[in-house]
Amino acid sequence: MSAPAPGVWEFDAIGTRWQIVTAAPLAEAARADIAQLIDGFDREWSRFRADSVVSALADGGDAPLPKDAADMLGLYAELSDATGGAVNPLVGESLARRGYDAAYSLRDTGAQPAPANWRDVLTWSNGTLRLSAPALIDVGALGKGRLVDLVTDWLLECAAQASADGAVVVDASGDIHLAGTTERIALEHPYDPGKAIGVWQVAGGALCASAANRRAWGEGLHHVLDARTGEPVTTIAATWALAPTAMLADALATALFFDGGPALAHRWGVEWVRMTTTGRLEWSAGAVDAGADLFVGR
Repeated sequence: MSAPAPGVWEFDAIGTRWQIVTAAPLAEAARADIAQLIDGFDREWSRFRADSVVSALADGGDAPLPKDAADMLGLYAELSDATGGAVNPLVGESLARRGYDAAYSLRDTGAQPAPANWRDVLTWSNGTLRLSAPALIDVGALGKGRLVDLVTDWLLECAAQASADGAVVVDASGDIHLAGTTERIALEHPYDPGKAIGVWQVAGGALCASAANRRAWGEGLHHVLDARTGEPVTTIAATWALAPTAMLADALATALFFDGGPALAHRWGVEWVRMTTTGRLEWSAGAVDAGADLFVGR
C-alpha cells in the first residue's frame, strides 16, 4: 500500500503567510484547533488588536500571566544583556512612532528610545504580568518563533497519539520548524527576492530569518529598530539562524543585527549567516558543517 499523499495547508494569520506540510492532509477539526491556538496567542501578545492583553496593559497595570510570558521575557532579558540593550520588549511605542503602529499608518513621527530600565517597568512573577508605567510590549524579536514551536508541538503530539507519521514542516514566512524530515531551504537575497545567497539543508530543528526589506516603508525605515535610539539598523540587511527551536532561532536572528549577537549565538551553540548592507556575507564557524551552502564567489 502506498503512503498517503502529504497535506499542504496555506493560510494567513497574525499578518503573515503560513504553510503547514504534514504526512497526510489535516482534517478540518485539526485546522480549526490550530487556528484557535494561533488566535489565542495573538489575543495575548499582539499590539495590533485592541482586545489583546498587550493593548489592555498599554497604560500600565496588571494582567494574568500568559503561559508563554516567563519563557519569552526571560529570553528577552538575555538578548538585552547580550546586545547592550538594543533588543527590548518595550520597543512597541518606538515602532509605532516610526509608522509601524496598530493602524499601519506608515507615518513617521520621529525616533523615541524604548525604556532602558524595562526590567523595572515590566515584571512577570506570581502569576501576574505587570507594567508599572505606560508602555507598549512588542515581542516581535521572538514571538513568531514561539508560536511556530507551539503549532509544531501540537501537530507532533497529535501524530504521536494517532501513531501516525510525525513528519511536519511549519513555515510562517521564513520562520521554519521541521520535524521528521530534511529540507533544502533557500536563503533569500534581501535586495533581490528572486535570488538566493545560499541554501541551507536542515535536518530537523528550526531555521529562522529576518531581513530589513520584509517590513520596510518610507525613507530607510524598517521593523528592526535599535531600542536604545529608536532608529532602524543600517549595518545588517538580513540574518539566518539554525537552532533546536524556532523561538531560539528567531531570537538569534534578531540579535545578529547588533553587536553581541554572534557572541551570544556562540554561547548558545547556534549556527548563523548574515549579510551586511554592503553585501558582505558573514557566518559562524560551524554553519557550513551544519548544512549551509553559501554562494560566495560563484
